[in-house]
Amino acid sequence: MNGEQLREQSARARREFMRWIILLTANLARPGRATLRMIQGVVQGEYPDATELEVKRELDYLESRELLKVFNDPLGQVSADLTRHGIDIAEYTVPVNPGIARPLKG
Repeated sequence: MNGEQLREQSARARREFMRWIILLTANLARPGRATLRMIQGVVQGEYPDATELEVKRELDYLESRELLKVFNDPLGQVSADLTRHGIDIAEYTVPVNPGIARPLKG
């Protein structure tokens, strides 16, 4: 494997694990919504260099998979709420499709 392939593999692993962190954070925030600030703070616990744009991109991805709903209030604040399917994935009650690095339940 060359350097470019390693970088792409590393970037993909980062995105997929970041998605898992976002789902867990939104699950912990229930029954309320997880704010972008909260999510980014948790993500930065694993990836200190994670940017707001990067987190928003993964929120958009998870919303496109109908795992969470993203809300933007009139002041521009972003928050997220899990869908029923997102809760099921976070709680290990259904299989997860590729794209989210959910660890094996142990």
